[in-house]
Amino acid sequence: MRGLTEEIEVRLPSDPKASDPEIAKRIADMFDWSVTIHRDMIAVKVEHRWVTLSGTVDYHFHRQSAKDLASRITGVKGVTNLVEVKTRPSPSDVKDRIVAAFKRNADLDASTITVMTDGSTVRLGGQVHAWYERQIAERAAWAAPGVNRIEDNITVI
Repeated sequence: MRGLTEEIEVRLPSDPKASDPEIAKRIADMFDWSVTIHRDMIAVKVEHRWVTLSGTVDYHFHRQSAKDLASRITGVKGVTNLVEVKTRPSPSDVKDRIVAAFKRNADLDASTITVMTDGSTVRLGGQVHAWYERQIAERAAWAAPGVNRIEDNITVI
């Protein structure tokens, strides 16, 4: 029995000409130049111009920065972000940090927001008066170490 596999990809002259190794090198260079990403913490794999990021970082913003940088590279079709946040502080420590961040922000009434933690998941609840207050609360929660997921149940009244 004989087999034949063909992979034909139609590319227009205006399409990017970057190969997978070139894309991987560009992403690695961007990580080297970045102050928020440590190249040795994140592995980059490129297949058919689709980027897969993996590894562990200390904060969610490192994870998000890696995805943002990779997606800006010319020729990238898409990014799968498998990077995990590794720090695992105690849930009470995470909650205390988030509540303290709320109190430091003059635009946010910390007494109207509830914070519950379950491992690396943070659940926000309560009420705020404006959409930007909800965004402030969510950013404060993401800034806490070890947060991998946020369930934002804050309502704007």
